[in-house]
Amino acid sequence: MMTRDEFRQLLEQGVFILDGATGTNLQKAGMPVGVCPELWIMEHPQAIQDLQRQFVEAGSRLVYAPTFTGNRIKLAEYGLEDRLIEINTRLVQLSKEAVGDKALVAGDMTMTGQQLYPMGTLTFEELVDVYKEQARALYEAGCDVFIVETMMSLQETRAAVLAIREVCDLPVMATLTFEADGRTLYGTPPEAAVVVLQELGVDAIGTNCSTGPLDMVERIRAMYRYATVPLIAKPNAGLPEIVDGKTVYQTTPEEFARDARLLVEAGARIIGGCCGTTVDHIRALHDAVRDMRPQPVSAVKKRALASERSVVEITLDGPFQVIGKRINPTGKKKLQAELRAGSMAMVRSFARQQEKDGAAVLDINMGTNGIDEKDMMIRAVYEVTAVTGLPLCIDSSFPEVIEAALRIYPGRALINSISLEGKKCQRLLKAAKKYGAMFIALPVSDAGLPKSVEEKHDIIRSLIRQAEAAGLAREDIIVDGLVGAVGALPTAALDCLATFRYCHDELQIPTVCGLSNISFGLPGRIYANMTFLSMAIASGLTMAIANPGQDLLMNAAAAANMLMNRAGSDLAYIRRIRYVEKKEEEKRQHQPPVPPAGPSVQPEGSTKQAGSPVNGNPVYQAVLNGEKDTIISCTKEELHKGTGPEDIINQLLIPAINTVGQLYNDQYYFLPQLIASAAAMETAIHHLEPMIQRSSSEKLPTIVVATVEGDVHDIGKNLVALMLRNYGYEVIDLGKDVPASAIIEKALSAKAAVVGLSALMTTTMMHMKDVIAEAVKRHYDGKIIIGGAAVTPSFADEIGADGYSKDAADCVKLVGRLLK
Repeated sequence: MMTRDEFRQLLEQGVFILDGATGTNLQKAGMPVGVCPELWIMEHPQAIQDLQRQFVEAGSRLVYAPTFTGNRIKLAEYGLEDRLIEINTRLVQLSKEAVGDKALVAGDMTMTGQQLYPMGTLTFEELVDVYKEQARALYEAGCDVFIVETMMSLQETRAAVLAIREVCDLPVMATLTFEADGRTLYGTPPEAAVVVLQELGVDAIGTNCSTGPLDMVERIRAMYRYATVPLIAKPNAGLPEIVDGKTVYQTTPEEFARDARLLVEAGARIIGGCCGTTVDHIRALHDAVRDMRPQPVSAVKKRALASERSVVEITLDGPFQVIGKRINPTGKKKLQAELRAGSMAMVRSFARQQEKDGAAVLDINMGTNGIDEKDMMIRAVYEVTAVTGLPLCIDSSFPEVIEAALRIYPGRALINSISLEGKKCQRLLKAAKKYGAMFIALPVSDAGLPKSVEEKHDIIRSLIRQAEAAGLAREDIIVDGLVGAVGALPTAALDCLATFRYCHDELQIPTVCGLSNISFGLPGRIYANMTFLSMAIASGLTMAIANPGQDLLMNAAAAANMLMNRAGSDLAYIRRIRYVEKKEEEKRQHQPPVPPAGPSVQPEGSTKQAGSPVNGNPVYQAVLNGEKDTIISCTKEELHKGTGPEDIINQLLIPAINTVGQLYNDQYYFLPQLIASAAAMETAIHHLEPMIQRSSSEKLPTIVVATVEGDVHDIGKNLVALMLRNYGYEVIDLGKDVPASAIIEKALSAKAAVVGLSALMTTTMMHMKDVIAEAVKRHYDGKIIIGGAAVTPSFADEIGADGYSKDAADCVKLVGRLLK
């Protein structure tokens, strides 16, 4: 086993070479498609040991133990979950025997294939326990390091990393798989993955699979901008193609090695090969990069928060930014009542509106009487992250509430706040370190509020020292200026301005304040707040906790940024003013506002244009916003108005889901929003269906969908089935790992007009061709369409499929075209 310090020192020596593909090489060695790989390897140990010895001889300094799908959930698909410890132990032993002391062995972990709550039923803590079980087995088997690889979900990656960290302190590497659009399936860009995972304690981060080395360069560059740990690149040998009926990778070892040099130049320090890479690819790679000097690992840490879908950078002299404060029940009787009733509708609404109004971060506070604050905070984190990509600021007086939120938040959060108050301070600093959070340093001690500016600055310095002793850095801290009411203390504003200047000029630490505190008890508060804000920004204030819906304040902030010549502030000011003008115009016309940036909520080309009555209809908006728990009441209200059930479907639900599909295609929505909107629409349709009297001629065709034999991934297929049902098709979902004969048998018996096939892995997508061959053999004359992460339009043409769809929204359009 290796310590984390030893691992870092090893990586400082130069480019570090990993192994190549396991699955595609074992298939060449005789492993059939569809078997449990772990069990087959145990029964044929020579195959893996010969392969790994050859990788080491070719230059690999670390090999992956073949424990890729050795978690309980994956093993259960083969009835092998009770052999988990035996399987993981034996596979690590085989790898260690193969490489001896010539290379390290990584315990390999990956996704379970199940969706996490709230999209699925698997809770975050259940997933952590699943990963802990495998991590403990791998650790006790003697692996040297861990690799969490081929991850499509940042949240699942977090669960695996936390599980490992709670089992042992071995080095952890993590690699995610990015789609052609540069994001993971769940919408995570490379830079967000780096910001979140390196703060969680991962020792090296990168990307693997899905593409060849050339297309991976930009992702490594994006990561390098934020990385303070070594970066990993493990590309495929190009994209798979069909030659003589077989899946092959055409990138030669020489081409692979040549392009891999670009990955090192872009910032990768650890490099290897994924699908299709052979021993020859690794040998050529080793020879090509062994004398290269990798880019230095940055010692300069950026101040950045991240959600699962975006990064917000916080710089001393960058644009002033607002932390939206509206999700706080203090003084909001209606919100308090909703929370006590268990409703999150207003929380979601506040989140969406604050993002539209220009907030950079959203503060979440659930502190009110009559509720379980911890439970409600967890619910709020789930709900808000589903409707916005903004990072969150977790706000509570209770450490246990903050800890619970940080644990399940799929990003890098900001803690509001940590003061110099005894045990509470140490507990929260420990939580910030464990979960990789930034925090607001509140200059209050056990003695209470500081009595002078000097005492305030003493407390700030003490908080910094405490944070550094806990393993945090100055870049993890934002100082609260502790704004007092100028009506009670005439020097309150001047004292805060002095603190802003002190933190900016001397400590080089950003600042934040609760802006409205300055005017407490005064009339015309907005004017005092606006003037104080402008003075504070000029004195170095970085952020403020405020209501972004107050246009006067937001306009003043945009103008201050522009007058101080901050990057991009001139165009941002113009966009801001135009947004306010547009909002005022829409208010006069009683229309809902549109976002100031990004695509409109009613994309060009949809069935209803922005400004039409349908765009503000509650049923339409409920689908657009994924409001599953309110859409029934909205639908009932629409029925009460006299709108027929068929008209609700055709004029509201279908146009809304068309808009969602367009937003998804435009990368304004991602998989979580797409699933939420589809589920909301499905809920409404189930409510309306009993009211609709369909004639036999109105019944839409039947469609059979399945994930092909040997493939157990079904997220995309499930979403396709849901979307097609929402459009009125009769969908028969055969599940995953379905043989060709069973698919065509069901298509014939159900007289299906279309068969939809899904495959995620390059090693299983060839079974799509088997289905087409079976269709020809059985004289099935319907259409066969295909899709999945590994599938391409050219592959569809090569195997004779009738069409290819890149995602669920595209599949609905494809089916419509084919059945016209």
